[in-house]
This record gives sequence, C-alpha cells and structure tokens, in this order.
Amino acid sequence: MTHSIPNAIAVVRHGETDWNLARRIQGRTEVPLNSTGREQAAATAALLAEMAGATGAHWRRVVSSPLGRAIETARIIADGLGASGPHVDPELWERDFGQAEGLLVDDVHERWPGLDIPGAETIEAMTARTSAAFARILDTAPGTIVVAHGAMIRAGLGSFSEAPIARVENGAVWLLRRDAPSGAPRVDRLPAQASPRFRAQEATSNARTVQKSFSAS
Repeated sequence: MTHSIPNAIAVVRHGETDWNLARRIQGRTEVPLNSTGREQAAATAALLAEMAGATGAHWRRVVSSPLGRAIETARIIADGLGASGPHVDPELWERDFGQAEGLLVDDVHERWPGLDIPGAETIEAMTARTSAAFARILDTAPGTIVVAHGAMIRAGLGSFSEAPIARVENGAVWLLRRDAPSGAPRVDRLPAQASPRFRAQEATSNARTVQKSFSAS
C-alpha cells in the first residue's frame, strides 16, 4: 500500500520567534517570526514540495492558527507550494498559558510544577480541542498542511500516538494519516526536523527517506 498525501495531513509548527529563542512562554501573545523563523518556513515548504514530488500528489491547501506567527509561516509555505491559503481555523489556537505568558520556560516550570497555571486553558481541554481539530481536518480535508503551535501539536498528536510526542521544534513536520477509511489515525515524524540551523537544502537530501516513509514495509 502507498500512503499518499490524500490520506494524510501535515502538521507543522510555526517558525522561530525571538521569544522561542529566549525560551519564553508565548501562548496566545502575538510575537512575530524572526529571520530564522522565515528561513525555517521556506525550508519546510521545500521539504513538503519534495514529499509531493516523491508521492506524485499535491498538497491541496494550508490552514493556520489565528496567531500571526502561524499565519506568516503558513503564507510562506502556501506561496512556496502554490497551495490554497492560508485559511484560518479558530480551533488551532495555541494553549492560553494565562499568567505564564512572557515568562521564561524554566521559571514557569519552577513556579507551577505540572503546568497547572492560573488563568490557563487546562491541558485536558487543550488536548480534547486540538485532537478533535486534527481529526476533523484529516477526515474532511486530507492533503491539508496545518500550521500551529508546539504545545497544542504535542498534545493533539499525542492522543493518536502509541509513544509520547517529544518536544516539537520550530518548523518541524509531523504526519497524521489513516491507512484505511475506518482505521485509527497514525502519527509519523518526518526525518528532517527544523532547528535554528535547519536549511532548505536538507529537504532534497531527505526526499528519498520521505518517499520510503510513504510506502509499506
């Protein structure tokens, strides 16, 4: 069996911001992409284009969180692929981190172990919201690229994964797919993961690996 783009969605974390670089909690605070973040978005577009070429299919559209850093990432990806979008989906918000927004990650973990933060969306509510959004998009619009945020991607995809989802890097791409219409969604991580030094040319060198990941063993 070939796992083509029509039975999968790509879930992408937005590119880097200065707060990501400083390790500050962003949540729903508007923080724009920095230059590295824009380069990561372009590199992700190149990687997704290589996947499309490997499968002989096309990405149909790009949807985004309502936050500006995700919309800009989605626009760069859509322009790079010639895909429709970005279309904003209100269910793709990052977690509202309440009083933690703007604080350093280490300080937040020290102050609120378990991330039970005053005024924040609960982890349970975030997981239910995001997993439902991912499943809805997979079922109604396969072939979509979803651009969203680290915490909610980890929570939403984690509900479909047999193993815990590791920290989602800026620009990283995960696949959520069904092998059969009635099958349970499955989660795969693409081999090229974004980092502050992720480069577009890596997409080409990983195309063969991506193609193998779309074929049954």
